[in-house]
Amino acid sequence: MNIPFLQKLTGPVLHRVVGVGAATAERTAAEQVLHRVLAGLPELLAAAVVRIADGQVLASYTTARELNPDKVAAFNAEVVKQQRQALAALQQTDEALEDILITLRTQFHLLRVLADGRRVLYVAVDCRDTNLGIAREVLRTCEA
Repeated sequence: MNIPFLQKLTGPVLHRVVGVGAATAERTAAEQVLHRVLAGLPELLAAAVVRIADGQVLASYTTARELNPDKVAAFNAEVVKQQRQALAALQQTDEALEDILITLRTQFHLLRVLADGRRVLYVAVDCRDTNLGIAREVLRTCEA
């Protein structure tokens, strides 16, 4: 049972894809995307599918309470919106934003705009045990 008050006390559900909100086709599609990502990257640390317009999490997954993708969802959506504005300022009208890579000392954080252009897939992996090329390919093909 998902009780928001208790989740604030205990943190996110670990090692399970969790849909957020009412069971809609959009949420179900988001959960399916995360299951495909997990099949290709079983060692991932965290993942979420986020609606870009409002930063709303549709589904998420994490392996550690301290790495809660729900907390960074709106920020990640804003990064995508700002990068789109930057491309527009550069008059890159023939280009479309595909993905963004954020590198940390021990982690890669990838943001992949999904095919509909309205959602972003956020994935965090440990860079010591994940091949970046493979991770990007898994994200690219997860909607198939």
